[in-house]
Amino acid sequence: MAVVQGHSVSPVGALPLWVQAGGPQPSHRVCVCVCFLRPDTSDYSQTEVLPESFPSAPAEPLPEFQLEPEDAFIVKNRPVQMRCRAAPATQIYFKCNGEWVNQNDHVTRESLDQASGLVVREVDISVSRTQVEELFGLEDYWCQCVAWSSAGTTKSSRAYVRIAYLRKNFEQEPLGREVRLDQEVLLQCRPPEGMPPAEVDWLKNEDVIDPSQDSNFLMTIDHDLIIKQARLSDTANYTCVARNVVAKRRSSTATLIVYVSGGWSSWTEWAECNARCGRGWQRRTRSCTNPAPLNGGAFCEGPPFQRVTCTTLCPVDGGWTEWAKWSACGTECTHWRSRECQAPPPRNGGQHCSGSMMESKNCTEGLCTRNKKISIEQASHPLSPGMGVAVYSGLVGALLLCVILVLCVAVLAYRHRCRHLHGDITDSSSALTAAFHPGNYKPPRQDNPHLLQPSAPPDLTASAGTFRGPLFSTQQAAHDSPHKIPMTMSPLLDPLPNLKIKVYNSSTLSSATELPGDARSLTDGDILRLKCTGTLARDRGPHAGHTLSREPGLSTSATLGHLGGRLTIPNTGVSLLVPSGTIPQGKFYEMYLIINKWEKTTLPSEGSQTVLTPVVSCGPTGMLLNRPVVLTLPHCAQLDTPTPDWTLTLKTQTHQGAWEEVLTVGEETLSSPCYLQLEEESCHVLMEQLGTYGLVGQSCPPQPACKRLQLALFGPRAPCLSLDYTLRIYCIHDTAHALKEVMDLERSLGGFLLEEPKPLLFKDTYHNLRLSVHDVPHGHWRSKLLAKYQEIPFYHIWSGSQRPLHCAFSLERGSLAVSQLTCKICVRQVEGEGQIFQLHTDIQETLPPHSPVPSGGCCLPSSQVGPYAFRLPASIRQKICTSLDAPSARGCDWRLLAHSLGFDRYLNYFATKPSPTGVLLDLWEACHQGDADLVSLAGALEEMGKSEVLVVMTTEVDC
Repeated sequence: MAVVQGHSVSPVGALPLWVQAGGPQPSHRVCVCVCFLRPDTSDYSQTEVLPESFPSAPAEPLPEFQLEPEDAFIVKNRPVQMRCRAAPATQIYFKCNGEWVNQNDHVTRESLDQASGLVVREVDISVSRTQVEELFGLEDYWCQCVAWSSAGTTKSSRAYVRIAYLRKNFEQEPLGREVRLDQEVLLQCRPPEGMPPAEVDWLKNEDVIDPSQDSNFLMTIDHDLIIKQARLSDTANYTCVARNVVAKRRSSTATLIVYVSGGWSSWTEWAECNARCGRGWQRRTRSCTNPAPLNGGAFCEGPPFQRVTCTTLCPVDGGWTEWAKWSACGTECTHWRSRECQAPPPRNGGQHCSGSMMESKNCTEGLCTRNKKISIEQASHPLSPGMGVAVYSGLVGALLLCVILVLCVAVLAYRHRCRHLHGDITDSSSALTAAFHPGNYKPPRQDNPHLLQPSAPPDLTASAGTFRGPLFSTQQAAHDSPHKIPMTMSPLLDPLPNLKIKVYNSSTLSSATELPGDARSLTDGDILRLKCTGTLARDRGPHAGHTLSREPGLSTSATLGHLGGRLTIPNTGVSLLVPSGTIPQGKFYEMYLIINKWEKTTLPSEGSQTVLTPVVSCGPTGMLLNRPVVLTLPHCAQLDTPTPDWTLTLKTQTHQGAWEEVLTVGEETLSSPCYLQLEEESCHVLMEQLGTYGLVGQSCPPQPACKRLQLALFGPRAPCLSLDYTLRIYCIHDTAHALKEVMDLERSLGGFLLEEPKPLLFKDTYHNLRLSVHDVPHGHWRSKLLAKYQEIPFYHIWSGSQRPLHCAFSLERGSLAVSQLTCKICVRQVEGEGQIFQLHTDIQETLPPHSPVPSGGCCLPSSQVGPYAFRLPASIRQKICTSLDAPSARGCDWRLLAHSLGFDRYLNYFATKPSPTGVLLDLWEACHQGDADLVSLAGALEEMGKSEVLVVMTTEVDC
């Protein structure tokens, strides 16, 4: 309490007052203390004691904006209104470009919120074109609201005011074209520069094109119009229309003409020869009506008719022969004579002889006066009784003779057929036992095409038939030996590939097949049971997720959601990238990635095609994907030649097990559901449908294509306690998966890698792969192979459909004391390239096995979930997409990024996506999963001049 001139002063409160000097000055506050003087009483001895505290009103909250100013455009000279509303607010003022707006320019309205009882204040200002144009600097004109209450101040977000405009000239106008029927058409349009950016519509004969109504039309993010397949009805005038809040602009009209080139109809039948006798002409025609040329289409090439020479045999009229001698005189006093129309006979439509064939006359020189000469018409009268008997007797004899001849022919045909059947059975049995008893082999009949030909050696490289159970020599069945080896054709007995290798020698021609040592331990029931199990697994198909064989090292799985992730099968080069946002928000899927084993899948190759990648299944199939995933597969195609030697096709397997083509590289269209990015050793497939996929290829003439192979040399693990020593050479694809499969197989057999695998280029020249061993020290070692070399057939390697192919060289040492083995193994394609293994090993010394690093790079985790699976942070991705998705007049957008990264083989695939840049970055992530190097991406952005994105990228990654 203060005392002034004998009066007590009590402070009641302090009220904030604003000093308005052309605007609010919130930083200077003047507090005025209002004091009340209480009259002095006569009793100064009594002093009143005030309470220590007074009741206070509840604290007022900070202002909260109910309406914030929004971005606006000044159209022509019309000013724009900026408005904001806040509660509770004692004051609200606008600040534009850092300066307070004069109080007189504010229009303020105040009300009371009935629900909360707080004061609601609303303020409007007007911004003119002059104010915006007077602003100097790089930043746009902006305004911001500031609201006060007793608790403090609150600022709204900035609202920008820009002058709207739309230039008159298009940066690129559509051009008229003439295209053939069913061709893909691209009409380009770059609208004029404007603020706000112009929206684009396409007109077809002044009608707006709606892609949702006609799926044959597609509008890209760059405002281009794509006609997937040109139809005759698409012949029209097309106009690009750009509009914003200021104006509407029309481009020049582009006339599209869809033409149809003419096609020939089928040839008519040959007409008759125009010459009735001798040499003439025949003619046939066709018309250019299948289809007829339309809209200026080309007329059919070639002649509309063909003419060939013909020869018609001339007709020959018949001529009579000389009359025969007169017959004996008959009972009616007449005799006969005849002639024939055979001099010459009528041919080629010639006329028959005219006149009578028979002639009769009286033979008694008038003694029989009642008989007269008869004419040719009397020749049909009945003969005399004597002559009738003779005629009928001759006919009966001829009939009996015909019956006897028919019976003889039937008996001969029956005996001939029985002799054929007996010969076939004998030939088949001898053919089956020929390998055991060459002396008993009976040559087959030459007229039976189904039997073995004696001139051709049996092809032991062909696959076995459907025989079940062991096969023994028929002549030794009566005295079976306990050491007899059953010749079953089941590949399940052999832990190594069931490979038949042709062995050639200068003197003999034979074939050899290695039987495994444990083949006798399996019974026929085991074989049939294993076969049935394999058959059932194959019949169910790779698309049934619960039946897929997920073997260790060949599969991986993880539960993924909206944040995405990456599935990787270690040391195989196979991975699946699921970008963030691919799976719908709130959904989770158990996703898997499986490499199908060769014996459990039907391979996609057919004809002259070859399998270049492992067959991989990813799923679950049928799930809804919001954006493409990236499947990475290693391949073995040699692609470093300057001219394309390959025709590469991506195939997928249907639920029925059949293979269908997805796309052919270089022949993509807008209907292609995938995009395939090829690299030197792998390929990356952008796809929106999970399933089973594989890459096949075939040579593109005139140059033969090359496959990259690996040659791996294996031997028994030391120490070797037997006199026999076997070297196995595998010929496999040059991929990490193929080498891993062979390494696992040899590890189970007790073998190990003797030398580093060697590369080999295998050409599509139909030449076999030849293997031979040389420089074996004959004093200590002996080769059991009687031939000079072994060969693996070309088709077994080129088709890629065989299990890991290998050849075995069996050596025998002279004694157990021999431990050093030195030799040279040559592997080459006939009339092609080759490799040489210089082997020097100690078979008794235990050496560490070679462990080649797979070509797939470092061993990545089998699954990564969420942001940890991606090298590029989500914030940087968003900034890059925002900067490059919008089309740029200078072309400095996502298309230039695709060109810089080498992803520009078919840009239309990315143009159809909502964020082309995002899909490009997903593909970049898949291509750099091993090194995770940001240098290539940073270099591409630097070349594009996107320094602001590069700075943000460098800063955030370093943090």
